[in-house]
Amino acid sequence: MRMEYNYALPETCNADYLGQSIASICNVTSYYFFLSILETFVRRKQRIAQTCERITPIHIPDAEYDFVVVGGGAAGSVVAARLSENPSWKVLLVEAGPDELIAASVPGFTYVVTKSSNEWGYQSTNEAYACQGSNGSCSITQAKTLGGGMSHNGFVYLRGSPYIFDQWAAMGNEGWSWEEVLPFFKKSENNGDIDSVGRKYHGTNGPLFVERFPSKPPFANVILEAAKEAGFGLSNDLNGDDPIGFTILQTTSHRGARRSSAAAYLRPIRHRKNLQITLNSTCTRVIIENRRAVGIEYYKDGKLYTVRASREVILSAGAVRSPHLLLLSGVGPEEDLKSYGIEVIENLPGVGCNFHDHPVFPISFTIDEPDVYDNNWAALAEYIAFQTGPLSNIGLAQVVGALPSGITTPNLPDNHIVAMAYAAGCAPGGIGLLSSDGKREIEFWAGYEHPKCRGKIRLASSDPLEYPSITVNYLCHPDDIAGVVKAVEYTLQLADAPALKAYNMTLATTPFEPCSTYTFASRKYWECAVHYNATGEFHVAGSCKMGPSSDPLAVVDPRLRVYGIQGLRVADASIMPQVTTANTASVCVMIGERAAHMIKQDWGYTDAV
Repeated sequence: MRMEYNYALPETCNADYLGQSIASICNVTSYYFFLSILETFVRRKQRIAQTCERITPIHIPDAEYDFVVVGGGAAGSVVAARLSENPSWKVLLVEAGPDELIAASVPGFTYVVTKSSNEWGYQSTNEAYACQGSNGSCSITQAKTLGGGMSHNGFVYLRGSPYIFDQWAAMGNEGWSWEEVLPFFKKSENNGDIDSVGRKYHGTNGPLFVERFPSKPPFANVILEAAKEAGFGLSNDLNGDDPIGFTILQTTSHRGARRSSAAAYLRPIRHRKNLQITLNSTCTRVIIENRRAVGIEYYKDGKLYTVRASREVILSAGAVRSPHLLLLSGVGPEEDLKSYGIEVIENLPGVGCNFHDHPVFPISFTIDEPDVYDNNWAALAEYIAFQTGPLSNIGLAQVVGALPSGITTPNLPDNHIVAMAYAAGCAPGGIGLLSSDGKREIEFWAGYEHPKCRGKIRLASSDPLEYPSITVNYLCHPDDIAGVVKAVEYTLQLADAPALKAYNMTLATTPFEPCSTYTFASRKYWECAVHYNATGEFHVAGSCKMGPSSDPLAVVDPRLRVYGIQGLRVADASIMPQVTTANTASVCVMIGERAAHMIKQDWGYTDAV
């Protein structure tokens, strides 16, 4: 039986505090009236925006809590919710951003909300092998909002290959093999497609809704047919026994609306008295006394607050922010801390190291389909009434292929191909939409999911509000280059299939001048071109590496405790020793579940898996 979470609530609630409107984010004057009307209807529809179910943040914290969780994203929301299941524990969740935007609830606006103010806006620097078309600076998308990346991402529910989790365990991380983490994936999940995917790998009693979108563009079926023709095959469930092929994704959505970890874990318990949440609160450091974490400091509305934690502080601030906070707190490479006048409390060389991401290369094509704006009055009416139609999905991005590159490990599905088109978006010619030349443009993202390259996060200043220095070091290794090029070749093979050729699919990517010495579209050309236009897939991980004490770069042990400091853990994507071969949101939810379970165990509280 699948759990349902239903509430008898009014159709309107005051949601003025939920930040930027759709119209203001889009900033399209000619469609301002339409977008304003759209937002009005979305706000009133509880099944979409859940404005009456949002948490009520505190303004002034108490002096002390049992646990303080920093970061309300994919993992942090889970940790805070699960710890507060013990009514005798008092928990504070500190989130740097506001609650989720109304626009984030609507799948059709996925590529709009990433441009909002609920985003850190990090940029990497000194990239020697990638983003050369942007002077060696790549965008690092990290959401600053309750729900974290699950409020901004493409809804993808993929876990990656079991092989990676077994690799984690083989590195000395007891308790993190595939067999051991699977129960925590299932514990989190409320799968609405259970009759199709089965219960071997999926659950129905968790808070996190997982299901396919209620609609898709008809052209999605054309891509699936092309995948069969190209010999790639189809998979009903990439998270199951058939991890290779093309599929229509399962997503973290419910009835055509986004459901992030914050929506799943925090909104149903918003009246729980022992859980407090403070928003727009930027943590500046962990307070460490006698080698024990005893609290944190954070800024809110220009005022500095100090709160104590009698049991533990848990950093779930993400793969950029968590290591940054450790560095600011005196935990990290000694030479880095001393150079900025920060007292060295624990010399941990691995803090900020092992930072990595999936490299991806965009390839554009045109097809003989009319250039049509998919967001209109009919689409609005359909969405508000039934939560179906163009606004209820992310266009072709719900079509994903997972294929083996063969670069390092046979049969490891470490190439991903994602189509980008038919998104509703702001207005004609806007984000995720088409040019107006009479042809529809489709962009494929050709990604490599098993990178060897590693970068670093280092302090740029002792000022906690100044961003750290970030280098991902994309494409530094020949295997990573070969992995991306293999994904490009798979994409070209797909485009050459009869089903797509029937639409006159034509390569529209403009040759890069620096690569003009190579024949356009040859392997040598792509090996050159990826350095100019490849970037990250926004799956940054690894910067607070989990590992045994014998690992010189390990920051946390297999129970996620920071080495050398009592009462301090990290639970987010930064603990991954190797990023999974897929999008990271579902894995971060699992990490949150696993962390909360271990914390409860360590403090003598019985918790079922």
